[in-house]
Amino acid sequence: MRSTASILHLDLDAFFAAVEQRDKPSLRGKPVIVGGTGGRGVVATASYEARRYGVGSAMSGREARARCPHAAFLSGRFHAYRETSTRVMQVLRDLSPLVEPLSLDEAFVDLAAADLPDLEVATVTEAGERLRQRVHEVTGGLTATVGIASSKFLAKVASELDKPDGMTVVPPGTELDLLRPMKVTVIPGVGPATAERLRRAGIHTIAELEAVDEDELVRLLGQAQGHGLWQLARAQDSRPVLAERETKSISVEGTYDADLNDRKLMEGLLTRQAKDVGTRMRKNGFSGRTVSIKVRLHDFTTLSRSSTLSSPTDDGGTIARVARSLLGDLDTTGGVRLLGVGVSGLADWVQEDLFGETAEEKEAEVVLPEPPRRTWPPGADVVHDEMGPGWVWGSGSGVVTVRFETADTPPGPVRSYRADDPALHRVEPPVET
Repeated sequence: MRSTASILHLDLDAFFAAVEQRDKPSLRGKPVIVGGTGGRGVVATASYEARRYGVGSAMSGREARARCPHAAFLSGRFHAYRETSTRVMQVLRDLSPLVEPLSLDEAFVDLAAADLPDLEVATVTEAGERLRQRVHEVTGGLTATVGIASSKFLAKVASELDKPDGMTVVPPGTELDLLRPMKVTVIPGVGPATAERLRRAGIHTIAELEAVDEDELVRLLGQAQGHGLWQLARAQDSRPVLAERETKSISVEGTYDADLNDRKLMEGLLTRQAKDVGTRMRKNGFSGRTVSIKVRLHDFTTLSRSSTLSSPTDDGGTIARVARSLLGDLDTTGGVRLLGVGVSGLADWVQEDLFGETAEEKEAEVVLPEPPRRTWPPGADVVHDEMGPGWVWGSGSGVVTVRFETADTPPGPVRSYRADDPALHRVEPPVET
């Protein structure tokens, strides 16, 4: 742990929903839910107005609608989120060359590498406030919550304390005073299963965790997790801010509109995903040893299986054969709603002919169902020849309803058109290069 509060964690508030509210004036101050638009959809982000009704990330769209039926459910515009995130990450890099992005809306910044006169609490507090103001400016009004502390762990914890649009600085020497009253679930990696194990041992708070002997924690949770929790309960975290984060795995998965019951179809989908994984690995110069599959059943039960090869591979056919073999060990008779393939244990070399000299296999052709493309998904950008730019309010029965407004206009009028109206056009996102 550092002797200065010089690690900053920034988290954009309700990011996806905030971008939608920025670009759609009629939704400002109202419940907005990104994701969950279909029967099998899952909430990606809920605005704070929607969170008051108990809606949260990873909740099923069906439950979110039951809790907040009057919310605007939007399918998401990832090009807009990426573009906004790029602006924010540049602001962070203008402050310090050591920026570690965790996702589109979250990053660590090493203030020790920034051009600051010193790392006193007053100095880093002022830097954090300037940063939040700059993010507000470059994003067109989005807010961010910031935590600054002597370690990554403490900075992350601090950024959760004053949401939304706040900042918490943890002065050096006060870390344990902050942590001790908190529940153990604030520690990364302490999910429901670990929390239950700790509860059964009478451990609910970090103060109670701190009082437990390291050997006892190792016996309770295993070597890696037990040792890690013992350290974090004492605010010990020496992880550096890494500008380039190591890729640990490469995976592809898909969720399907109807439960899959045909085993051949599942194998075909896994094969296609495996070949996509292989392509991505070769493109990025990786190979890997551990092949995993993820299967979510009709009742939302999620199963994972993996197999470790003797040597790394980047061959999609090899990955596919292992994935199909892993699928064969699972009972999928009730139906499958999600399939995924991943490779971990990444390396930068490949062992050729992993399965020996074999002829090119002729896999059975499987007709893979392509989900119908929704021409007018809710929230999508459109333009009308006369009315100008707007967004899809809703569609169905051959009719599409559009609200005509942009981030720079007041709330606009609503009009309905035939879905095939030649004057109405979908604005396609820019193609990534």
